[in-house]
Amino acid sequence: MGIYIFVSVLVLVACVLQIMIVLVQNSKGGGLAANFTSAGQTMGIRKTADFLEKSTWTLAAAIVILCVVATATIPRGAESGRSRIENQIQNAVDPNAIPTLPTAVPPSTTTTTGDQQKPQN
Repeated sequence: MGIYIFVSVLVLVACVLQIMIVLVQNSKGGGLAANFTSAGQTMGIRKTADFLEKSTWTLAAAIVILCVVATATIPRGAESGRSRIENQIQNAVDPNAIPTLPTAVPPSTTTTTGDQQKPQN
């Protein structure tokens, strides 16, 4: 259970980082990355774009791998390796084997429904 939660948190962190990196990247029309590029930058513009592109692909691969790991570490019940549906099928009761009990038929009674006849004068 603990490994599954840990891997799930790592997936969420990687997804948030991926969103932030994609938003910073420079698009055709100039994106948020235009605000971060200045003349006094230590890394060149091309190196920044290369770093952002490599980190995008690295995080995408990490998300895929972490999702596969999370699927493998999903906590399973302490059952004997059989699915719940298979257990229900094996334990199902045959409807023909259920005994039918006689039902009592209520005696027919006459009731008035409120449309009482008025006595004639």
